[in-house]
Amino acid sequence: MRVVSLVPSLTEAIAVGAPGTLVGATDWCSHPAGLDVTRVGGTKNPDVPRVVALAPDLVVANEEENREPDLAALRAAGIEVLVTEVRTLDQAFRELARVLAACGAERPRWLTEAEAAWREVPRPTARLRAAVPIWRRPWMVLGRDTFAGDLLARLGVDNAYADHTERYPRVPIEELTSADRGLDLVVLPDEPYRFTRDDGPEAFPDTPVALVGGRHLTWYGPSLVEAPAALSGALRAAHPRM
Repeated sequence: MRVVSLVPSLTEAIAVGAPGTLVGATDWCSHPAGLDVTRVGGTKNPDVPRVVALAPDLVVANEEENREPDLAALRAAGIEVLVTEVRTLDQAFRELARVLAACGAERPRWLTEAEAAWREVPRPTARLRAAVPIWRRPWMVLGRDTFAGDLLARLGVDNAYADHTERYPRVPIEELTSADRGLDLVVLPDEPYRFTRDDGPEAFPDTPVALVGGRHLTWYGPSLVEAPAALSGALRAAHPRM
């Protein structure tokens, strides 16, 4: 098999779960470290002729991360495109198994370990209401039907914008910091915007802030094995009720 991945999460999953099959990936595919494949541009603007030139048996994409016109162009060139949809943890496990099977790989041990790790997450004794900014200038947060929101809910953190009509709404900082929102916590991942101790927490002086790894919160792949412990640790460090 010759596979091109247009999704960073799936790039890591394929590289680890189906070694030797990956021949191309986006410029944003940063894991595993030292990945030596042809780079084919961004997730939103892949170099379609370069992908076609790699003569892949399969291109792996995602309905949220990639644009339909690019995928249609690949199909028109005679290339098979597998499009995933991941909005919950259960979906992620199913899609990962489907992608790896399409790549001709057996079910990897890390996928079984990831399922076990999330099954063993203790039932939360308390629930916190949180906002999860993913960008600033302008401020944007997680809204409805997101994979990251599902992970946090399993750990006892309810997304304050889970009922919003948009999946990634723009929200004025004045609204985020208003007492009317009733937030117990603000969760700041380090991607897609790179929030750090010096960039982000200062905007929420009256609310506890949890800095979390974006790969643990938003990636579906081998990182799911360690994600429950990593996320729980960051949440507990930020709020005494966790």
